[in-house]
Amino acid sequence: MRVLVTGAAGYIGYAVARRLVAAGHEVDGLTRRDAALPDGVRPVRGDVLDPGSLPSGPYDGVCHLAALTRVRESFQEPLRFFTANVQGTVNVLRAAEGARVVFGSTAAVYGTPERQPIPETEAPAPSNPYGASKLAAEQAVRYHARTGAIGAVVLRTFNVAGSVDGRPDPDETRLIPKALAVAAGRAPRLEINGDGRAVREFLHVDDLAAAYAAALEAVDLGEDRVYNVGSGAGTAVHEVVAAVQEVTGRPVPTLRRPPQPEPPVLVCDAAAIRAELGWRPERSALPEIIRGSWAALTRGDG
Repeated sequence: MRVLVTGAAGYIGYAVARRLVAAGHEVDGLTRRDAALPDGVRPVRGDVLDPGSLPSGPYDGVCHLAALTRVRESFQEPLRFFTANVQGTVNVLRAAEGARVVFGSTAAVYGTPERQPIPETEAPAPSNPYGASKLAAEQAVRYHARTGAIGAVVLRTFNVAGSVDGRPDPDETRLIPKALAVAAGRAPRLEINGDGRAVREFLHVDDLAAAYAAALEAVDLGEDRVYNVGSGAGTAVHEVVAAVQEVTGRPVPTLRRPPQPEPPVLVCDAAAIRAELGWRPERSALPEIIRGSWAALTRGDG
């Protein structure tokens, strides 16, 4: 296929573009500025908020990953998040006529459900502007698919971690990158909300990229599907800290903060994508994620 990847220079977009090249696709990577892209990806300058800058294709597939993603920032600038995540998606959809679209969404659309693990049948109830903006974008994608203009797969991702091509996750607002930064001496301590018993799951970014590659083959024009993508293996925050200390051989000092209104458990049921697309996480064991991330973070550190 000829495939456009938006956000191709980003943490997840890079991994997706890399996987698609390895699968034999012709890949264009949309970026707003000069940036490193995987070998074999053709750079295309453009911005999802500038419809005139988007390439017209034609493309067989589009993986749409360009988005704003930080939950806490979304409370401060909700309109910015809705503009980027909803209007940006609408602009991409207009440029994607006749293509199969794989849309990168998030577990944040579920809010704080009591049922765990969370299946795709759980009613969405986002509790922050970020999740609400991604849900609105999902709906735009799926309704547009039902006109026959595109085929669409929505991938709802939980916590992504790990490294490909020696590229660590640069977002130290996330647990594993921040814990590793502390272990490396680049930050004094890891702040933890509450007692550290909140449970999350972690998926290797390369496993997620494999899900995008599989999803491109999953639908025809006029069809739409939604899949959770995750490991399904829950780990408490304090267990992640212990694993980082064990893998790195370094201490990770922590500072407990007051509990925040966050879900005590967020684990996904990914049975549907396993059964229908044959996808399986292969690199998402926590020690492997941490080892690769640590190696990427500390390469060249004497």
